[in-house]
Amino acid sequence: MSRTEILESVDDAVRGIEDGSTVLVGGFGFAGMPFDLVDGLIRQGAKDLTIVSNNAGNGDVGLAALLKTGRVRKVVCSFPRQSDSHVFDGLYRAGEIELEVVPQGSLAERMRAAGAGIGAFYCPTGAGTPLAEGKETRTIDGRVHVLEYPIKGDVALISAHRADTMGNLVYRKTARNFGPVMATAATTTIVQVSGIVPVGDLDPEAVVTPAIYVDRVVPVEQRHYTVQGAR
Repeated sequence: MSRTEILESVDDAVRGIEDGSTVLVGGFGFAGMPFDLVDGLIRQGAKDLTIVSNNAGNGDVGLAALLKTGRVRKVVCSFPRQSDSHVFDGLYRAGEIELEVVPQGSLAERMRAAGAGIGAFYCPTGAGTPLAEGKETRTIDGRVHVLEYPIKGDVALISAHRADTMGNLVYRKTARNFGPVMATAATTTIVQVSGIVPVGDLDPEAVVTPAIYVDRVVPVEQRHYTVQGAR
């Protein structure tokens, strides 16, 4: 029997997230962003959080809304600044939030390493740049590599297209992005989906994240956002 909980409310899904947690948040901009779970985390009230995501929020919704509460201590991401990242910009310029920039491929691989039980790995990305300052390096096949360590989350908040009642997940197109690696890298993986189907309705060959990595699933209504200034 699956250990995955199928829950009826977002507030139940995000219960118990503790102050000081490292929270992995899926999404690439608005694509695959678990808006409902992030809103639930805002209501839940955990503070002193470290957020790991592709970027540092768009507009005033999702991650940006969470940052605006002042309960995020640090952001680990690849793209902190965009045309509509005014919430993060304001906090960072005021010295009210910490930032660790990680190249996108390295970010994904550091989380994958956490899920795979890999203690550390060498990667050429960032070698010779400020991102490598203070890190161990090694020359492999004539190329300088940087030692990188896994990123493990206490919690992952991700969005998938559908789940079955065991917790197996399928994603929709680019909304898949960081979801699969984050699901493996967190102690507790919480997923919002647009629908839940009986076991057997998902093609096993299409399942991307097996239920063994999923702790809680909650169905939500799909919400659509547009990027500020987009046509």
